[in-house]
Amino acid sequence: MPSTSSATYTAPQTAKPASSSEVLSAHPVKRLPTPQRSPKLWDRWELPTVALAAILYAAWAALIWWHALIPGALLFLLGGYVAQLHFSLQHESIHAMRHWPAWLRTVLVWPPINLWLPYPFYHASHSTHHVNAHLTHPQRDTESAYHGPAQWQALSPLWRTIYRANQVLPVRLTMGPLLRLHKLLRTEWRFMRSGDFSRSPVWAIHTASALPLLYFALVLAGMQWWEYLLYFVYPGMMLGQLRTFTEHRWGEKPVQRTAIVESNVVGGLLYLYNNLHQVHHLFPTLPWYRIPGYFRQHREAVLQSNDGFHYRSYAEIAQRFWRKPVFDPVHPRW
Repeated sequence: MPSTSSATYTAPQTAKPASSSEVLSAHPVKRLPTPQRSPKLWDRWELPTVALAAILYAAWAALIWWHALIPGALLFLLGGYVAQLHFSLQHESIHAMRHWPAWLRTVLVWPPINLWLPYPFYHASHSTHHVNAHLTHPQRDTESAYHGPAQWQALSPLWRTIYRANQVLPVRLTMGPLLRLHKLLRTEWRFMRSGDFSRSPVWAIHTASALPLLYFALVLAGMQWWEYLLYFVYPGMMLGQLRTFTEHRWGEKPVQRTAIVESNVVGGLLYLYNNLHQVHHLFPTLPWYRIPGYFRQHREAVLQSNDGFHYRSYAEIAQRFWRKPVFDPVHPRW
């Protein structure tokens, strides 16, 4: 999921991620075997992902249709879960489902139920993030939460205070979504101010795609616009901020910069096991439903590969960083 960095780097339209073999050969650890694909049709075509998508859209529609019967606190939790799960599904379509045509993968996850980020922008930005040698770089990693020293000095005292506060979990959960929107709006304004309107067609298609969803929610189901933002968009972004909160940190070797966060099946499914993030960065095309099995089988070697950058649960993260910053927002190297 995108981070709240203030970096102004703009992702190119294509980027080739560094492969796991390149990373591991450059920084030797106990050899991790490449996952083997099953010859079974359900795995070859990743039908569990298709089934999950069908369940997801049905759950979203049901929550919208019967929203008036659901207590607000419960709708906040369920709506946020569905919204973040859809974002996780979009992430899956970027990396996995390689036997599917690219256009069909896009169609499967296109409906913009989260409203705020057009899928093509996320696709381009996240592909750039997977250049492993650049992980955490304030300008080159599009999902870095760090700032370069010069960039930090250019910030006003108020913004330095805000970004330091954003390194504490409660602030990241509540204010992080607003900072992420601020970053997106600032990027778009920079393009328009320079006379570059090349991104306008993406926004136009994104808006047109959102209109049927909003018609269903606001007209047919009678939901208020602020209810959709409050019960779906905002909590979905909050859950995204939780996953990315301590997903990456600076390490001398690229393989040391990516975390493993263990979770129960509820959290694992929410993030499609992308919480086991080191496995994902080593084997980006590995389908979500095969990640936990691979981690269980090679747990010791995976934790050795990232130098023990590991949390037992999100509860441990909350306990450790409820008041303490997760790291200094000024990058120690770049």
